[in-house]
Amino acid sequence: MVKMRHSAIPEVPYAPPSGVTTGVEVLTLAQLRQRASEDGLPGPQRPGFHLLFAIEHGALWHSVDFTGHVLRPGSWLWVRPGQVQQFGDLATADGQLVLFQSSFLDPATAAAARLDEAFGPAYHRPAGSDAVVTRGIIAQLRHTFDSRPAPPQPVHTAILRHLLSALVLRLSHLAGPTGGAAVEPDATFRRFRAAVEQNFFRFRQVAYYARALGYSTRTLTRSTQAAAGVSAKEFIDRRVILEARRLLAHADLPAARIAAQLGFDDATNFSKYFHHRTGATPGAFRASVRASSR
Repeated sequence: MVKMRHSAIPEVPYAPPSGVTTGVEVLTLAQLRQRASEDGLPGPQRPGFHLLFAIEHGALWHSVDFTGHVLRPGSWLWVRPGQVQQFGDLATADGQLVLFQSSFLDPATAAAARLDEAFGPAYHRPAGSDAVVTRGIIAQLRHTFDSRPAPPQPVHTAILRHLLSALVLRLSHLAGPTGGAAVEPDATFRRFRAAVEQNFFRFRQVAYYARALGYSTRTLTRSTQAAAGVSAKEFIDRRVILEARRLLAHADLPAARIAAQLGFDDATNFSKYFHHRTGATPGAFRASVRASSR
């Protein structure tokens, strides 16, 4: 998760209910509706944990970083830490919700499942054997979570960890739109991606990351092109623009404050950068997003 001050967009830490001592929680959407009726349905927010929605009946609308998704039976939605989400009407669907911290899974699984991928796909719809297996895993995960002993036992926690590992690995490696398996990013791109996530609000030059990581700029660009389909510079710029859009859409900060948070010297340079890459000024983008949400 990005280490920045995002007080303008509420950040929601992982806060399990009483009696849950692991880094994972499984609940139904009916249980989530009950919590919402008590605490109120939240507006735009940044969770500090992962959310996996598995829809079984009805339809659920949920927005993740400016994309609204209509989830129907058999579909999944994966919201990652730091993304800005917004709930729709929880009364229109039933299903399961898994909340978990990245640290609950072992580092090898977290890397293989690409848990730190800021641009990871949110919407998933498994087909064929993938659909059967993911349904089976979520059923086992729910049953295991509901039967947790008191006091907690290490073997029970280990079973939860293995089931969740199997689930996120399945979802993260589903066949792509052309029918092929997802491309596994190499170590160069993984290091570059992590460095960008930590430093994009201070450094936007490929040369900086090349020096910091010990690669040539050509190596970073080649690796990023293979893994993400864009150049290293485009990858950095997309991350900056995503954060700018989040703050413009969901915060009431003036453009000068947003520019400063993103490492620009002044609002004018930020406006030129934003306009060049999106075709709209920061003010026009903010106005269009807020007009569409009325």
